[in-house]
Parts: sequence; C-alpha cells; structure tokens
Amino acid sequence: MDWGKGIVIVIAVFVMLMAGLVTICVKQDDIHLVTQNYYEEEIKYQDQIDKIVNANTLDYEVLTYNTQVKRVVMNLPLGSKGTLHLFRPSDARLDKKIEFQLINLDENTVDVSSLKSGYWKVKLTWEENGIAYYEEKKINI
Repeated sequence: MDWGKGIVIVIAVFVMLMAGLVTICVKQDDIHLVTQNYYEEEIKYQDQIDKIVNANTLDYEVLTYNTQVKRVVMNLPLGSKGTLHLFRPSDARLDKKIEFQLINLDENTVDVSSLKSGYWKVKLTWEENGIAYYEEKKINI
C-alpha cells in the first residue's frame, strides 16, 4: 500500500465519522432551554433579585420538603398568593406550575409523589402584604 491509498482511506474514514456525528446531533429532540423567552427574563432579573432579598429577610424557612411522604410544605401566612413552579432541568415537558392562594392552612402542602423521580427545583414566587418574594429549593424525589 502506498501513501496515496492511506491518505484516501484516512479522509474517507474522517468524512464518515463526521457525517455520523452530524446525523446523531440533528436527530436529538430532547434539548430544552431553561426558558423560552430568555432575553426578556434576563432584563427583568433585577426584580427577581429584589424578591430574593425580600425572602432572605424572613426569619423562618418558607419551603420544606418531607422525604418520607414526598410533600413540599409552604410555610406561608394566610392570604398569601403566588405560584409554585416544579422545575425539572433535564426535561421541560415534566414541569408543573401551580397557582395558589392560601385561604386555610390545609392548602399549604403539595404532594409530589406522582412526579418522576430524580432532581427537581421547587421555585416559589409569592406575595404577601404587597411585597413580592421568591425562594428556590433543590430536591430529589
């Protein structure tokens, strides 16, 4: 075998390898962005920072996760209203958003046992007495 055949074989193998990798990349359909409107949320991020600062001033833990019964407990006062976002970083199709308004204390728990096991972020945005708050907790179900 001479140099010419060796070079042709190497180039042919390289082209087939690249074609295979491109085909694999194009066929992937489970790539999800963290959010669909990324730039709009980036502009509004100062509001998010203010909500986080407000939540850090509270002297009690707002979100707790009970691993035995698989429930997320929101320790909020009556009259609070907001959104609980159960965020799955690996698959946006599994995300859940729950709107709430606490009228009685029995409504402050959310059963998460029906969710797919794995890593989740629980994002709680709420408002009480005209002040907005945000807290996030990472859980494994």
